[in-house]
Amino acid sequence: MVSSAAEAVADIAAGASLAVGGFGLCGIPHVLIEALHATGVDDLRVVSNNCGVDVWGLGVLLKDHRISRVTGSYVGENKEFARQYLGGELEVELTPQGTLAERLRAGGSGIPAFFTPAGVGTMIADGGLPWRYGPSGDVVVSSPPKEVREFGGQEYVLEEGIVTEFALVRAAVGDRHGNLVMHESARNFNPLVAMAGRITIAEVEELVEPGSILPEQVHVPGVFVQRVVGPVGVEGKQIEKRTTRPRSEA
Repeated sequence: MVSSAAEAVADIAAGASLAVGGFGLCGIPHVLIEALHATGVDDLRVVSNNCGVDVWGLGVLLKDHRISRVTGSYVGENKEFARQYLGGELEVELTPQGTLAERLRAGGSGIPAFFTPAGVGTMIADGGLPWRYGPSGDVVVSSPPKEVREFGGQEYVLEEGIVTEFALVRAAVGDRHGNLVMHESARNFNPLVAMAGRITIAEVEELVEPGSILPEQVHVPGVFVQRVVGPVGVEGKQIEKRTTRPRSEA
């Protein structure tokens, strides 16, 4: 346990690699992100499915140019993300979503690399995918070609596991030992991200005593979590895109 989010992220330094849970704005560790933003740290190398939106989540760090590189699978609703990428201000490694999930799981499991059929015959495997553009729109850094091998008559591309210095996740319930339970779709990338971080920091909405969570309910075992902040409550949660319909007549 740590006393505050600020204390939990205090040793994340410039240039650190950072895996962050969430999908869109669902299940993002926004309390820890805000605390990290307050430190002023920059040159962060982020691994996350997406980069929040323009004014929330990782988008807050991105807006202030605190992120130098993103490994993800989805640009989403973040126009600033697209602008920085196309303008040569940000390096982006786009990865198939399932591959990204497995790279995080593999890294957390001590598996250095694995073969997958996803991306075979495309720039993912052949190389040349733009990672960074220059100011004039030319590609200055592109992805390298990857090893492709045949198994059982089908080609597979070699992908490396991901391990980051830090990981930030959010859980609905957690205990002081770091055992975590996510709520429904907020589970998304959070367990995989928790596995991939050498130091994993969890913000929990409800903090309970060790033993209160049944073993079969645990989504992230405490062995993967080094710091717990909570309870943080549910205040401040945002909805990425609100869709409504007219109320029906009684």
